[in-house]
Amino acid sequence: MKVLVAGTGFAGEGHTDAFRASGAEVVGMVGRTPHVVREVAAKKSIPFAGTDWSEALETCQPDIVTIATPGGAHYEPIKQALHKGCHVFVDKPMTHSGETAVELNELAQKVGVKTAYAASFRYTASVRHAQELVAAGAIGEPTEVECISHFNLERDIPFGWSHRAEDGGGRLNNNFTHTLSIVSAVVGDRITAISGEVRDDLVRAPIVDGVHNFATRRNFIPKDINDPSIKWGESNVEWSYTVMAQIESTLAPRPVSVLFKHGGLVPRFGDDHIVFYGTKGAIYLKGHYGSGQLSHYGPDKTWTDLPLPDHIVASTPDVAGETEQCWHYMIAEFLRDIDGQHVPPYPTFAEGAKYQQIIDLIRRNANWTDVSNLT
Repeated sequence: MKVLVAGTGFAGEGHTDAFRASGAEVVGMVGRTPHVVREVAAKKSIPFAGTDWSEALETCQPDIVTIATPGGAHYEPIKQALHKGCHVFVDKPMTHSGETAVELNELAQKVGVKTAYAASFRYTASVRHAQELVAAGAIGEPTEVECISHFNLERDIPFGWSHRAEDGGGRLNNNFTHTLSIVSAVVGDRITAISGEVRDDLVRAPIVDGVHNFATRRNFIPKDINDPSIKWGESNVEWSYTVMAQIESTLAPRPVSVLFKHGGLVPRFGDDHIVFYGTKGAIYLKGHYGSGQLSHYGPDKTWTDLPLPDHIVASTPDVAGETEQCWHYMIAEFLRDIDGQHVPPYPTFAEGAKYQQIIDLIRRNANWTDVSNLT
């Protein structure tokens, strides 16, 4: 399988490594800046480097494209790739809006290609362990889930795509997508109801030249944030959110209640966590994506740390970084599916389109009831 990569940053390099690890041939890379894409392609030994996506599709004739750019730049490259009959792997968010995500999902189904939507932290070892335990009845019937995280991000991170809805920014696009996918993997993916509130408590960010790689943006924070010569860009996305959902589960007779609470700019006091509660126990996963220690609360009424099963340890990709491990795991599943092998369900454009529509609904902030006149 020949793969063409869109994006030269952290995700572009990570996708390249993951596809190669599963035996695919990365034949080209496309980026915005000529010297950057040439440098990254040379570093990764990718034969074609360019800035014109249409030209790259014609020249490289890929079987698969992988989209590793910010969400606001996803729509047109995906649409062109689908018209070429390419399978598509896309990082989250799928696009900048529910409308465009639905359009691309419908086009992919019409063309008949495979798609994958990388809300990929569902593939950490501890989440896969929790999935097995819940399916085996370790907590009885699931009743509720709690996802709590506080990132304490630097307020002066340079202005960029993460600050703009039209560019795919916001914490819903870049945090909620993962936690919703994790919950869906463990208790079920039929989301029946949603309610939420968002808040932009950042407002603005300094405009700084030279930022290329999202992973190193902190290095560009101005030394003197009060310098009067600094120009500022306005944020138009949420940096905190509270979302409630109901999910139908084959493991429970009634919908599972889910709370997603995220503060992007506030400090944590206790550990970030994801907890699955049921009629006979609970499973606690440490960490904002539940990738830390798994603890089980059972009939003995105590919390017990459980080790990872040997088969999960053996199936976890031997690469540094949780993000990279999840990409490697999911891309291997995706390639096996394209090859006609049987694989468990993984997130596709169908989930990507659904998630994007849900995010649009939450961002409307239309869930409040005015009680100011109650006596």
